[in-house]
Amino acid sequence: MNRAVFLDRDGVINEVLTNRVKFVNKPKDFYFLPGVPEAIEKLNRSFDYIFVVTNQGGVGLGFMKETQLIKIHEHMIKELKKFGAIIHDVAFCPHKPKEGCECRKPGSKMIMELGERYDVDLSKSYMVGDTDTDIIAGKKAGTKTVFLGRNDPLADAIFQDLSSAADWMIADAGIQ
Repeated sequence: MNRAVFLDRDGVINEVLTNRVKFVNKPKDFYFLPGVPEAIEKLNRSFDYIFVVTNQGGVGLGFMKETQLIKIHEHMIKELKKFGAIIHDVAFCPHKPKEGCECRKPGSKMIMELGERYDVDLSKSYMVGDTDTDIIAGKKAGTKTVFLGRNDPLADAIFQDLSSAADWMIADAGIQ
């Protein structure tokens, strides 16, 4: 079976609620956080798959259309390739917050479906996020969890950025 890293998008891969950008509703609003392309490229060398799993309630709330969201993800994937970094698949929940769907994190449906589709051993995989909903989703799916930020009592590990987290996941997984 394969090993994977599941990444939340906003606040893990790209800026959100910063001086430069409030929300990412167009490709031009998409800015990588420092060191992210290099961290993903490093993870590519050690894990079979890198996925993005993201709640995108802006679609359900009418701030953007699903086609716009897909263009943002295509832009992200294209820009990452310039660094030799690959995202193998992107799963997103387009529903409004509190709509009660099964796919929205803290639900684990997006992780579970990607795991099944790509024959991933979730117990040897990682979910990286910057909110408790990301960590809860990873726990429900059976992955190890990494929180980016100050503190999350449920997370298996806590780091300030994806670069530091990548080094830890590679070491923790025992991958050379």
